[in-house]
Amino acid sequence: MITSAVHTLATELTGDDLPAYVYDLPALRAHARAVRDALPPGLELYYAAKANPAPPVLRTLAPHVTGYEVASGGEVEHVRAAVPGAPLAFGGPGKTEGELRRALTLGVERFHVESEQELRLLAGVAEDARIDAVDVLLRVNVPLASDELGGAALAMGGRPSPFGLDPEAVQRCLPLLSGAGSRGPLRLRGIHAHLASGLDAPAQLTVAAAIADWARKLSERHGLDDLTEVNVGGGMGVDYAHPDRRFDWAAYGKGMADLALRHPGRTLRIEPGRALTVYCGWYVTEVLDIKHSGGEAFAVLRGGTHHIRTPATKQHDQPFQLLPMDTTATWTRPWARPAVREEPVTLVGQLCTPKDVLARRVQVPELRAGDRVAFAMAGAYAWNISHHDFLMHPRPGFHYLDT
Repeated sequence: MITSAVHTLATELTGDDLPAYVYDLPALRAHARAVRDALPPGLELYYAAKANPAPPVLRTLAPHVTGYEVASGGEVEHVRAAVPGAPLAFGGPGKTEGELRRALTLGVERFHVESEQELRLLAGVAEDARIDAVDVLLRVNVPLASDELGGAALAMGGRPSPFGLDPEAVQRCLPLLSGAGSRGPLRLRGIHAHLASGLDAPAQLTVAAAIADWARKLSERHGLDDLTEVNVGGGMGVDYAHPDRRFDWAAYGKGMADLALRHPGRTLRIEPGRALTVYCGWYVTEVLDIKHSGGEAFAVLRGGTHHIRTPATKQHDQPFQLLPMDTTATWTRPWARPAVREEPVTLVGQLCTPKDVLARRVQVPELRAGDRVAFAMAGAYAWNISHHDFLMHPRPGFHYLDT
């Protein structure tokens, strides 16, 4: 349900102020606190900044997270500026020499290395910069049984993948790392594995246990006493079809506490993104027109998927709430106000493509031109993954409510 603060602003904005993103920062703060409280004290929580890198969001999360996971040189610069001094872990494939050099200059604390070449590149950059020690986690494509990633919305590993190192490639990397025989600047601190997104708590715990067990066996096999960190990634499930069904953080926290007991001396780390911020954001717009075609109703809205790409990317109906508006006093046109009543309606944007659909054939009691629509779960992978400049429509407004 829409919060009262968001509802008030959504109905007070003028048509020219729409579309608009509205973020409820107190709601985000409360959710992040609840997540942190559900996790065992020793578990480190890094926020994956790619989900929503807005500075007010990053700063709101700061008291409740251990640090931030960044996945490009641009994110390194952005997050370092928004939250100075916060620990950063630099992940993502295809890091350039310039990005690595800048990350070292900015004091990035952890590097998630994706390949043997990237490891050699990082070593060379560190030596050129005369940096004595760089802490590294190897991102590993940990092999899993076919049923262990069942239900994943997006599989990133456990199968052929452009992400991370296969186990045999890890063997080739070890001689390049201090703690494994090398005297170079790169210190092996642990293993990183982000294998899937969209898993529920039991599935996440199964994957986490497999990663931790694999890291322990690697450490024992090669005598890696300094391999004390295991990052099991993020990807906690978010259900857009049922917004009230949230990831079971309490069960996950209990399971991770049990996993920590089975791996004494190791720091466990997670890096959720979407599951932290998705619920705090709303994309608010208005109905411009309502019409019928081929016996079906369509509501044409200001904006569209060039502002909120999520429904097109994930091929789902973005959940929404209708905000009826009394426009009797302002409806001066000499024709009736277009409306639909008690029938399914497809909500579309202003783009010249049939793919610009935000929700398809959703039953509504009544919807009229001039009414507002507030799309929920717009706090992650929404504006920041959208193709903003297509057709050159105006950009939305951004409002961060903090009262």
